[in-house]
Amino acid sequence: MKAFVVDVNVAIVANGQAPQADLKCRSACVDALVDIQNRGLLVLDDRRLILAEYQRYLSPSGQPGLGDAFMQWVWENQAVEARCEQVPITPSASGFDEFPTDPNLATFDPSDKKYVAVALRSQRRPTVMNAVDPDWWEHQDALIRNGVKLRFLCPQHMEQPEGNQP
Repeated sequence: MKAFVVDVNVAIVANGQAPQADLKCRSACVDALVDIQNRGLLVLDDRRLILAEYQRYLSPSGQPGLGDAFMQWVWENQAVEARCEQVPITPSASGFDEFPTDPNLATFDPSDKKYVAVALRSQRRPTVMNAVDPDWWEHQDALIRNGVKLRFLCPQHMEQPEGNQP
């Protein structure tokens, strides 16, 4: 079973609440979330930081959007080991002990460090999913070099760094 860490922006796009996301992007996000619910495993942190971020932007009632339906699934399955893995992460002055000390990640969004910490702490080597947050794209080389597996659901919305053209 494939494991994933899902940035909240994926569910926000699935809800249709990201005006910069086109229909292809929204469809990719919906498909990814449904795939996790049907065949995947979601990786969360034991401090419930990711869950708290989901709750800030999504409705646990599962309505009205497909991102909200994902939130409801997460809420119902967070303690089901076959569906969700909860890994311990350690907060520190720089974010989390599990976050790489790579100087090329010094400007990485502090609010996204929990996703990286969880991905690196999990023994399942999960893929981190992102939709429209360009910070992941801008730091992808350093993240990959430090062992983070990434999946960009909406690469058409990312700026192409110099020398990194498709």
